[in-house]
Amino acid sequence: MPTASVAAQAYASLARITDVAGLGKSGGESSAGTGFASLLKDALGSVNQVGHKADAQAQALVAGKSNIVDVVTAVAESEVAIDAVVSVRDKVIQAYEDIMKMPI
Repeated sequence: MPTASVAAQAYASLARITDVAGLGKSGGESSAGTGFASLLKDALGSVNQVGHKADAQAQALVAGKSNIVDVVTAVAESEVAIDAVVSVRDKVIQAYEDIMKMPI
């Protein structure tokens, strides 16, 4: 089960991604030209890195080079990151379905 600190780290990572993408600014795209596709690519890359970190911690535990607490923390971080991606995916699908239901 994810702890509060793991969730806080995941939300801080998401905030950093949105700051880089310029979502807090008005006007759609930031001055650097970062678009929605780039934002998604960065977010999925971050989730992939967290997953690789969890795998590396598990392999280090098997080799006797890691602590079980580190493994549980890494797995919890990856769980929170995946849950965030799934939530975003669900909201995008819901928005698409809402748009498709609109009368022309």
